[in-house]
Amino acid sequence: MSLGVINIAVDVTRCHQLTWVGMSRWKPDAAGRLIKAAITLFDQQGYDETTVADIAAAADLTKRTFFRYFADKREVLFSGSEELVHLWLEAVAAAPEGADPLAAATAGFDPVAEMFVERHEFARMRARIIDSNPELQERELIKLQNLAGGVKSALIDRGVSSNAAILAAQASVTVFHVAFARWVEQDDPAAFRRLMDESLDELRAVATA
Repeated sequence: MSLGVINIAVDVTRCHQLTWVGMSRWKPDAAGRLIKAAITLFDQQGYDETTVADIAAAADLTKRTFFRYFADKREVLFSGSEELVHLWLEAVAAAPEGADPLAAATAGFDPVAEMFVERHEFARMRARIIDSNPELQERELIKLQNLAGGVKSALIDRGVSSNAAILAAQASVTVFHVAFARWVEQDDPAAFRRLMDESLDELRAVATA
């Protein structure tokens, strides 16, 4: 899915060499080097086969430095997910006063889609890694549930009833999740917002059938 596709934009060549998109905005810091090395190794040799020592060595850093930034290698894939949550919840809070619960819950689609435009290739690589590992899939689902919980709380803060907030939050996150899976399977980086709209329309059609 998506929740770790936040702080990095990566262009992956056919030979799996990485070129950072927007490099001028990046400083060659240790965390960035570790993430770049980890994603490359996970994709090339497999998540289970890659150790923290491998990642640190590929980044020309020590294991001790790795653990200053990440609790374990799994967390590399979910680094920066707080930005997505922040953008989404900020948009929910700023939704028009008269917006219904689902409209308010999906207000986060615009800033989130904009954030992902330059991160399409990285998202595809990350999706491959997560799809190949049940442990990572479970972690992804936990992150999605945490996001839904945040959206629910933001809706309740707007005066939405608890039951309506739960339904709208779960629906919006499900639409996001489904659209993201479709987005990483096609070649248009700018298509994410359209795919979210299409998935939302499909949800409405199912609910009213």
